This record gives sequence, structure tokens and C-alpha cells, in this order.
Amino acid sequence: MAFIITEDCNLCDACVEECPNEAITEGDDIYTIDALKCTECVGYFDEAQCAEVCPMECCLTDPDNVEDESVLLDKAKRLAPAEDFDEDDLPSHFRA
Repeated sequence: MAFIITEDCNLCDACVEECPNEAITEGDDIYTIDALKCTECVGYFDEAQCAEVCPMECCLTDPDNVEDESVLLDKAKRLAPAEDFDEDDLPSHFRA
């Protein structure tokens, strides 16, 4: 599931540097997250870093873009082929 940024975004920049996939860019009034690049930080962190650092709490899961852990891990592998991702890199809530 990709994350989205709500209208409450104040363009503070906190999330931009934290995204390992460079999925966050500045829109007209708020930052936006590219769903094709968002992996919920699978392979990098146990929690989505945008949501962790957002002072406005406006980085939320996108209910219209649900992806399971295998899709997120495959996406991470595609986006960062030099990284050595494996099942142990999944956040604990995704592990069987």
C-alpha cells in the first residue's frame, strides 16, 4: 500500500529527505507521493519514514492503493537493484 499526503501538508520538507525511494516531490500546494515508487520503506525501515517524521501527521496509507508485502518487496528490488533485499528485510508486521 502506498502512502498519500493529505491537504494538511504545510511543505515543511521533513518527509522528503527521509524517503529512501525519492518518491516524494513538491506539488502545487502540498507534497505528493508517487505510488509507483512508494514501498512503505520495506527493505529499509520497519515503519514508513514519511509518517514517522511528519509533524502534521498527514502521511497516511492510501486505501485505494493496497499492495501486499511481496509486491512492496519486489518494488523495492526493482527501484534499488544494487540493494540486497530479502525476506528478512520485511517489516515485522509483514513477516509470516
